[in-house]
Amino acid sequence: MREPVVPVEPGTAPDLVELARVVAQQRAEMDRLREQAATSAVVERAKGVAMALSGCSADTAGETLLQRAKAARRTLLEECWITLGELAPARSAEPSARPAGDTGDTTAGFPEADPPAAPSTPDDVADALSRLARVLVHIDTSQELARCLLEHLGQDLAADSVMIYARRTDGSLELLGHAGIDERLAARWRQVPPFSGVAVLDALESGEPLWLEDFAEDSTRYLLIGDPPERWRSRAWLPLPGGEAPGICVGVLRGRSGPFTPRDRAHLRGVVRLCAGRLRTFAAPSEPVTDPLPDAVRALFAALPVPAMLLTPLRGPSGGTEDFRVDAVTAQAVDILGGTGGDPAGRRLREVRPDLADTPVWQGCLDTLADGGTYESEPFAHQEVVDGVTELATYSVRVTRPTDALVVTWVRHDSSDRQEQRLADLQRLGNLGWASWNLTTSEASWSSQVFAILGRDPADGPVRLVDLPGLAVPEDRSALSGAVDALIHQGLPLDAPFRVRGARGVRHLRLAAEAVADLRGTPVEVHGFVQDLTARRRAELALVETERTILTQHDVLQAERSLVARLQNALLPLPERAVNLAGLRVEVAYLPAQAGIHVGGDWFSAIELPDGDALFVVGDVAGHGVGAVATMAQLRFTAKGMVITGSSLTGALARLNTLLLHSRDSHGTATMVLARYRPAQRRLVWAQAGHTPPLLLRDGEVTYLRRPSGMLLGGASGPHFEEAECLLEPGDRVLLYTDGLVERPPENIDVGLARLAAAVAAHPGDETGSLGVLLETMLEGERRDDVCVLDIRVPKER
Repeated sequence: MREPVVPVEPGTAPDLVELARVVAQQRAEMDRLREQAATSAVVERAKGVAMALSGCSADTAGETLLQRAKAARRTLLEECWITLGELAPARSAEPSARPAGDTGDTTAGFPEADPPAAPSTPDDVADALSRLARVLVHIDTSQELARCLLEHLGQDLAADSVMIYARRTDGSLELLGHAGIDERLAARWRQVPPFSGVAVLDALESGEPLWLEDFAEDSTRYLLIGDPPERWRSRAWLPLPGGEAPGICVGVLRGRSGPFTPRDRAHLRGVVRLCAGRLRTFAAPSEPVTDPLPDAVRALFAALPVPAMLLTPLRGPSGGTEDFRVDAVTAQAVDILGGTGGDPAGRRLREVRPDLADTPVWQGCLDTLADGGTYESEPFAHQEVVDGVTELATYSVRVTRPTDALVVTWVRHDSSDRQEQRLADLQRLGNLGWASWNLTTSEASWSSQVFAILGRDPADGPVRLVDLPGLAVPEDRSALSGAVDALIHQGLPLDAPFRVRGARGVRHLRLAAEAVADLRGTPVEVHGFVQDLTARRRAELALVETERTILTQHDVLQAERSLVARLQNALLPLPERAVNLAGLRVEVAYLPAQAGIHVGGDWFSAIELPDGDALFVVGDVAGHGVGAVATMAQLRFTAKGMVITGSSLTGALARLNTLLLHSRDSHGTATMVLARYRPAQRRLVWAQAGHTPPLLLRDGEVTYLRRPSGMLLGGASGPHFEEAECLLEPGDRVLLYTDGLVERPPENIDVGLARLAAAVAAHPGDETGSLGVLLETMLEGERRDDVCVLDIRVPKER
């Protein structure tokens, strides 16, 4: 259905949302038409098969397929796929002749319909098969089918992998498609010879599904696929139905052990039956037919004294090279290849050396086959036996393409080649090069690495030893010239640093050399090396600068800590003994953090108000250093001033929150507890801003006071604060504290609160100094945060 076209008024922009909706509808309609076309193709093919077998008309064939689908409780698409799968060309029969007008049996030559699926196929399995039938119309290759089956069976049957095998004319197996296994394992099992003990072959021979559900027993009977085989504890191999000797088998491998349930077996049989037609339409890969290798070529390779082999590419269905066939090979190459043993001639290269596909040599073969160039590998070590003695030899591989085949040869490097290679590697890894000077003939010889280090063009040749200081920067020439002069005239060994300036900037180099003298003791030759130490020198300079920066920063931080500590002591004097406030005995403890060099922002206040009440405050400013102490002082004095001048506890918290939000010098956020004690009623009224709750010890029982509503200061513009109260009794003990007393990262703070409650219950002593005993119990090891505690006690009645 097409949308009406609405003209756009001049000067107005089209409705982009409406346009997007129209485009989406048109795309959906195109997808629907493609789906309909693909499905119709399957139905028409199935109708054609039915017409060929029964001689009926197209309408009759379509009606017959529909009746069979209804009888078996399948969709029409499922029935068409099953028809295409079961009616292989080999089973086709000649259509029977009928007199004109004889309607007869409309299913003549047609397999009888399956019984209804209700007793044997659950509804959910039937629905799953119906969905799979719709997906099959979009599958074009056996590899895509394997991935589709794994996606279909993965969740329902806990399938981990799917493999599809085809039996070739020589009885061997070839892997057509796979999913859920890596390419290396697939390459190892791509070609399976017709050995006994292969489960896939047994399933194909019997024509019945093979269920491997006991791994311990199955591993003694079959050669199981896997690396290791324990990866899949249960397996099922299901050959395609139809025909006397079906040649395609589908494998489902599961990581879990245990049997396949009757429902699982019915599901798998339905899946294989449904995919049979699709699998038979795929062209199985076949090896190209080539002319026999001439005897002269075989004789030539038999006589060659070097390791070599002749390879013919084997191409897959897509035209790409999947493997190589070894057409001829020398005896020396057989020793190097090793592999699975036996003569490699006539076998696939992956079969002889499965691990070769993961090496650069394999890619070199593919590149040579594509562009006709020559590939030469890097040297590699190979262990071989010579005269009964095992030794390491160095080889490199060379690949050429004379025609459509490849010739692969191994080049053995003699000892001098190996020494040169080792010397080159040493110079490259050590970023140095050797140099020699003949003092009699003034000749010089440098390695290529020396030219690279000095930034000199090799075409200009090496310089004489006496001219070498001229390459250094002016500041280093005098010292280097003196060392070279002492080496030439006195034979003194030289080991001197110097710098050169080139395209890469200033380079830090080192020259180490010694002289060789004649019989009279006169130096005649000089041998040495030049080394580039730029990276090391830069690292040393960076390390020195870092150490200097660390020391400077440490001194600054130590000075800051000393300043903050003095400032804190001036702003927060600690009483030397317990004090009495409003009839209460109050003991105070403040312990700075031991970890780090910053001073924190914990503080307290304990004062008696003009009306005889007592005010207790404990707070904690986020952060450390001068900023935290400044914010602490601001909050401490402001809070006391507000309460003294008549502000309520919640009102004071609200104003302090505003102060933090709008003050440029504020340090961010803070938590706080404000408590006011009225001695006449022994009533403790308190409010909090994101702080830990006070602890109450009464008659040996420890509880935490229920926290009223309140969030940390400086966190939001309009927080809500509430008050709570507690009537104290003689002998009660109340602790106000900062989180440094209970927090031990990374454990939850509830663990610390429980630990504090247990410690207070275990040390309920009323004597002076009992707070110190409690702190020793709670604070084990190094303190990472400041600790501030107010220990408030209500005297016992006498």
